[in-house]
Amino acid sequence: MSVPETLAAPLIRLDGLFKSYRLPTGDSFDAVHDVSLQVRRGDAFGIVGQSGAGKSTLLRLVNLLERPDRGRVEVEGRELTALGKRELRLARQSIGMIFQQFNLLQNATVFDNVAFPLRLHGSRSRAEIAARVAECLAIVGLNDKRDSYPAQLSGGQKQRVAIARALAPNPSVLLCDEPTSALDADTTRQVLRTLADINTRLGVTIVIVTHELEVVRFLCRQVAVVERGAVAEQFALAERGVRRRTSLGRALQRLVDHPPEVDDADAAATEEPEPVHA
Repeated sequence: MSVPETLAAPLIRLDGLFKSYRLPTGDSFDAVHDVSLQVRRGDAFGIVGQSGAGKSTLLRLVNLLERPDRGRVEVEGRELTALGKRELRLARQSIGMIFQQFNLLQNATVFDNVAFPLRLHGSRSRAEIAARVAECLAIVGLNDKRDSYPAQLSGGQKQRVAIARALAPNPSVLLCDEPTSALDADTTRQVLRTLADINTRLGVTIVIVTHELEVVRFLCRQVAVVERGAVAEQFALAERGVRRRTSLGRALQRLVDHPPEVDDADAAATEEPEPVHA
């Protein structure tokens, strides 16, 4: 994808982040080590790395689900690491998050799952909530599932409900933690097309953590390769003729330079299977 002219100043700034954990042995493990990076407004930014590289911890530092031991996190000009609990709760309304395992409320309908963050903050009327839920379900193509329960949905439908729920408060950024790793190839394409549409049509900034290089090739413009808790390299996917420093970077560059014969964007959109009823 080419970078839109509307991309402006960084929406997210991470400066000198450190995060470590105490192991049962008493030793300390550095999950994130001196990470600094910027994500521009409107971008689609990938974070890739092997299992245990620290990429998911890094993503959770962006909205302070994990608080750094040292360093600074800034989103939309606000230093989140300097905010109190109430201010941080308000700031998080502009940061949506999508998880690998969907994290839906199993005893709630699709409508109620998407409405949940709107009711939680209590600033909208019932009519306003209903209108916003319908709008978000239309974005992900699931208005016909509003009265269904998660157990009645396919994996791809569950993830699209999770995307609709994350969109409900109208965030400026979506943080996606391995959102396609539990899905098959066809369903992955459907979810990625939904995220790409949200990014390009709605202008929502996307930061996605994944170990799947094809996900980055399809969706992202910028990528950071994380190794042992640090950013080993960062580059634009459109940039050519540069020798990448990491094995993952070189593998991704080969995929960009020599994409599959049948590109994801042109692949036939396979219909999702009928919902599985528990």
